[in-house]
Amino acid sequence: MKTRLLTTTLCVLALLLSTITPGYASGDTDATAVAVDVVVARPVSLALTIVGSALFVVALPVAALSGSIDKAANTLVVAPGKDTFVRPLGDLDDFLDY
Repeated sequence: MKTRLLTTTLCVLALLLSTITPGYASGDTDATAVAVDVVVARPVSLALTIVGSALFVVALPVAALSGSIDKAANTLVVAPGKDTFVRPLGDLDDFLDY
């Protein structure tokens, strides 16, 4: 009985540990880049997301008539939102790259 419990426990642990994605510390993030990102880039991106959302609501009737709602939404709302909330902290290479 102990052998069966041990075997089951080892199999479960092997399955659980095999599904874990390894995380590596990024050594190329500069402290200055992180500080600039937090103080300047994120607030600018957040402001662009808010302004883009307002512009999207205003432009929605025209975009609906021309069939370009997806392009307008991606340009005005999604891209600045990804830049604000998805882009890794300190990664300024892709800042406002849309």
